[in-house]
Amino acid sequence: MNKLIHLIFSFLYPVFRHWGLSRSFATYLSLFFNTIVLCFLAYGLYVVFRFILVTIMAIVAQRTKTKFDDLLVNNKTAKYIAYLFPLFFVFKSVPVLLDKFEYWEGIFGKLVGIYIVLLILWIIRTVFNSLRDYLKLIPRYSDKPIDSFIQVIMIVLWMFGIAVIISKLFDIDQKELLTILGAVSAVIILVFRDTILGFVASVQVAINDMVRIGDWITMDRYGADGDVIEINLATVKVRNFDNTTTTIPTYSLSSDSFQNWRGMLNSDGRRIKRHITIKASSIRFLQDQELINLKRIELLSAYIDLRKAEVDTYNRGHKIDKSLAINGRNLTNLGLFRKYITQYLQQYPGLNKDMIMLCRQLQPTPYGIPLEVYAFSKDKRFENYEYIMSDIFDHIIASVPYFDLEIFVMPSENIVKP
Repeated sequence: MNKLIHLIFSFLYPVFRHWGLSRSFATYLSLFFNTIVLCFLAYGLYVVFRFILVTIMAIVAQRTKTKFDDLLVNNKTAKYIAYLFPLFFVFKSVPVLLDKFEYWEGIFGKLVGIYIVLLILWIIRTVFNSLRDYLKLIPRYSDKPIDSFIQVIMIVLWMFGIAVIISKLFDIDQKELLTILGAVSAVIILVFRDTILGFVASVQVAINDMVRIGDWITMDRYGADGDVIEINLATVKVRNFDNTTTTIPTYSLSSDSFQNWRGMLNSDGRRIKRHITIKASSIRFLQDQELINLKRIELLSAYIDLRKAEVDTYNRGHKIDKSLAINGRNLTNLGLFRKYITQYLQQYPGLNKDMIMLCRQLQPTPYGIPLEVYAFSKDKRFENYEYIMSDIFDHIIASVPYFDLEIFVMPSENIVKP
């Protein structure tokens, strides 16, 4: 190949000298025409090899079942590889073309060599991008932070590439360059602080399986509440439920607290934990006539008979003076209301009966007695979950007056303005 290059770019100068041109003029004129010839040949090589490589890769992609080669085509890997052939031709031709211009020969030789290094790094980048897209098509890798790992690999390759470029540009031995880089490592750590922290955090996220793409996370510090759509070396992107996007530094996932809802989504139900506040002054013992009326509530009929018999048996056995309702054992309207809610939850079709389901009384507050429903809905989708919870509490709130109870409201709301 060297002989062919020498033959192409060496014949013009003798011709111009034979025509009687001066040595200086013949040198510059041959350089001008040789540069034009070099550009045409380089472009011709690029067109030919691009056609060959793109055609071959397209045929292979059509005939194979794997998607990886299709992604190589989409990322234009063959097109970038085609650039290598004319660049290699130019790299070999520069010493011949600039034979009489030693100073410029060194400069252009270095520039072409640097461009080849950059092009090789770019080709590797397209291959890794294709690998990333391919792995995301595989279910077991689709939720892994593949972008972070590829970015780490590319950073290492770029560091080696930059080291090679600097060594070529300033004629520095690569061992000496590594020594210099070691001496300025403190500056490098300072400049690439976020990158290093992001790399460490990415490894921790992957090893500990803290976050996956598609996870619903909540991070109050950054106002994030939505699905993770991207994990890379520097940032984690979260698409919030209002369709905004929040960007979180990757290292924050290992240094700050956040809530991952994956466990809930993978479980058999989504928790309902909400309460209403009963006005304390409305809670009282029930009279026999009231129990007769409440027996008309189908969910409580059997329970009232059972509890009434137990209470009467206990009171008679202990000769309790029932002239005062406080004596002995009694049924209260709040107790029956709690039982009614429990029975209602048991027969409600949207709840998972195999998980915890109860209605409990919380610590009294200055506003009243909180009565909390603790259960799990079968459907974990946001809109259906909210519908189930609202439907349950619609019924509970509407049922309160049947037990002669009151829901606490602030006194100012009861004031009628003139």
